[in-house]
Amino acid sequence: MLSMWNGDPLFLLQNLVLKDFRIRYRNMSLGVLWSLLNPIVMMGVLTFVFTKVFPNPDRQFPVFVLCGLVPYSFFTVAWSTGTTSIVDSTGLVKRVPLPREIVPIASVLSNCLHLLIQILLLLFLIVAFGNGVNIQWAWLPLLWVLEIIFVCGLSLITSTINVHIRDTRYVVESINSVLFWLVPIFYSFDIISKRYAEYYQFNPLAAMVLCLRAILLHHQAPHPGTLLKLAAVSCGMFVVGLVVFRRWKHTFYEYI
Repeated sequence: MLSMWNGDPLFLLQNLVLKDFRIRYRNMSLGVLWSLLNPIVMMGVLTFVFTKVFPNPDRQFPVFVLCGLVPYSFFTVAWSTGTTSIVDSTGLVKRVPLPREIVPIASVLSNCLHLLIQILLLLFLIVAFGNGVNIQWAWLPLLWVLEIIFVCGLSLITSTINVHIRDTRYVVESINSVLFWLVPIFYSFDIISKRYAEYYQFNPLAAMVLCLRAILLHHQAPHPGTLLKLAAVSCGMFVVGLVVFRRWKHTFYEYI
């Protein structure tokens, strides 16, 4: 299919996304059901720990946690697969004259079906816990697009580095583990010291979680300052990612 590429970038992107998706779940008996099982299991564990082991009177703690788990889960998986995308697609990169920027971007986008499934799970539980649909939900598409843009930009950078330094994937995995504690997944932003609160929101994942909770749990529009930080960092990362990737992509043949 890819060998018949007619020069249309959208055609190429669509086929790369489908290829990545099929390969990832080719030998898995549960397939996309893992998109539901993973956040549900983590939500259950964190809810047990922070309501039974450490008493917490908040009845909405499960959806409070899920507002953090869904964007975090997508980010970690998409960034990891985006980082290794060029090396994993060596044959394609060497043999097909395609815009190589599409490879890591397609790798990120191939995770969007799982993201959609998890978003639907989140919205279903939000309603089930008594938080009805409100006009602020109109902000949700913008938030998810900004997160996807951020991950694409970051993946363009780390996929470039990974071609030259193969340990990059392990660095990314370590950073993802650290981010679990630096993003307010199971704790409230209110406990963050005011000294660090302003800088904390420059973490796009943290800003994403704050905006989601404002919309879904408090029926409020995202705070303009938080939304502006999320948009600025996401778009800035994408531009930087393109510049870095295009600056070094001519060296890929020497290392893959």
